[in-house]
Amino acid sequence: MVTLLEKFNLTKELLDVIGNCKNLIVPKTKSELFAMALGGSDTGSFDVNYDVGGKSVTEATVVKCKNGVVVNYVDDYMRRRDPECLVVADANPTDKPTFKDTYKKDFAPLRGQTLDWLKEQELIVMPFLAGGQYESLLIAPKNAAFFACALAGLQHFVDIDENKGAFKPKFIIYLAPPFRHTHFDGKQLVVHNRKNDVYEMFSYNLYPGPSAKKGIYGFLLDAGEKENWVTAHASAVKVITPYENEIVIMHEGASGGGKSEMGENIHREQDGRIIIGQNLDTKENFYLNIAEPCELHPIADDMALCHPEHQGDSKKLVVSDAEDGWFLRVDNIKEYGTEMVYEKLYTQPSEPLVFMNIQGVPSATCLVWEHTLDSDGTPCPNPRVVLPRTMVPNIVNEPVEVDVRSFGVRTPPCSLDNPSYGILGMFHMIPPALAWLWRLVAPRGYNNPSIIDTEGSAVLESEGVGSYWPFATGKMVTQANLLLEQILGSPYTRYILIPNQHIGYYKVGFMPQWIMREYLARRGSAKFKEEQLVPARLPLLGYCLESLKVDGQYVRKAFLRPETQAEVGIKGYDAGAKVLSDFFKKELAKFNTPELHPTGRKIIECCLNDAPLEEYINLIPMRF
Repeated sequence: MVTLLEKFNLTKELLDVIGNCKNLIVPKTKSELFAMALGGSDTGSFDVNYDVGGKSVTEATVVKCKNGVVVNYVDDYMRRRDPECLVVADANPTDKPTFKDTYKKDFAPLRGQTLDWLKEQELIVMPFLAGGQYESLLIAPKNAAFFACALAGLQHFVDIDENKGAFKPKFIIYLAPPFRHTHFDGKQLVVHNRKNDVYEMFSYNLYPGPSAKKGIYGFLLDAGEKENWVTAHASAVKVITPYENEIVIMHEGASGGGKSEMGENIHREQDGRIIIGQNLDTKENFYLNIAEPCELHPIADDMALCHPEHQGDSKKLVVSDAEDGWFLRVDNIKEYGTEMVYEKLYTQPSEPLVFMNIQGVPSATCLVWEHTLDSDGTPCPNPRVVLPRTMVPNIVNEPVEVDVRSFGVRTPPCSLDNPSYGILGMFHMIPPALAWLWRLVAPRGYNNPSIIDTEGSAVLESEGVGSYWPFATGKMVTQANLLLEQILGSPYTRYILIPNQHIGYYKVGFMPQWIMREYLARRGSAKFKEEQLVPARLPLLGYCLESLKVDGQYVRKAFLRPETQAEVGIKGYDAGAKVLSDFFKKELAKFNTPELHPTGRKIIECCLNDAPLEEYINLIPMRF
């Protein structure tokens, strides 16, 4: 008879850890994990406590509700991702902070202490497939079972009894929450250790953003570096019009850039009208009526595999989902009826869900619009739900060709008195060379709710190359070259730039991308005649639309070209354009190295020299 451990192909070191722990649990079903999330008891709540220097510290509370488990972190800081939490422990090439440089010591002793601490715990050892293809393990203390629940919902859970052959992990997450207190002054920290035989990740905090979801993203990016492909920071959706035209849109951008929203239905007023935008001074609303919206078939929410084995002869990018479930932010759902389809899924799910930063009462139904209050009394801006793909209506499970790649930017208000980079129109058609530049500078954007340091800020900061740089462990120029080669290899995919939150002096939320989605799908393609496009005053923004008509209704030019707004004007626009142009030049300078692709070097030179739009098109032709 085959013993449990014989089903794994593990190193002697790892066998020593799990073989000498207090108790070993290899869950066979997700239901086992949900039971353990409450401490294995029938009580309605459970405190996740750890011994820190002889004192019991509560990291999180877990409540059992009718529709799943609700997790709330005691510390406000733990309710969203710290963008500076990743360090690299190995000696492989990297542009990221290393453990040795940051802490002035080698990681090896702490690694040993972490493994020794795990030996003293009851352990969950959970096999899963990272990206749906790489054998991986989570090793976590039993009282952090909610973390394992979340991970089992996000990635492909493996029942080891059904696995064929010995399970040999290429990626391992070691979870050791109290170390953030004992070694890192309470800060989130995730240490990536890229060994030759296995990629290790030591997660020293319980928020699964950096400690599971984005950590797995880092591993997939490392695999892509070795195999010459990219996991895009993107959502993707197939859009089908009432007349059965189809278009596939992949939407990229920094956290908060509208990826999840691209798969949402248009938000409407009670009378069915759509508010395009609202003037910030007069509070006047501008409306649009779309009687019958397009049908949405979601493909991916945040991580899209662009694997070469799926690329065909279409000369379009082909993508598939890198996740088995989605870590959805629900800050936009502030009351019942905001997003009815998803609200029903959250309230009456076919299987228990994991909720985070949302109020939970034992044995009651968790309602996603009741966000947990931070210590200052305001709702936490980062409430989350882990939603399995199997529960998403009309989900697409096979790889798809991408017609349009859009890039979202969170933009602040812009006016003549207070100019800013909020000068983007409803959407811009941009040539491939500019599409690449935007993916290098990847503005983090205004009032980002997902991370801890940008709330309310109108200061431009970069999320880094691909907008996935916070999760990557290698070299920036390597990722820049991979993204450029990807664009060069898919010339029939077109590119669009979309703002959210504000267009000039109008508050618009995520309406620009929803209107763009309806408009392009109804056209049947993203192809334009040149006379339908107007070069933007700032070449970095490519082309504006001369006009925009959806369902027989024209959208005001003020939403297409912000310089036509009385509150902005040419002077306000040009002042904002300088902010954006200076930001690009500052961020692009770091990529202008001998290792950069020759075409990439020419594109960056265009930007540094304030080149006209035509020069970008000359470098990589644009399909109108």
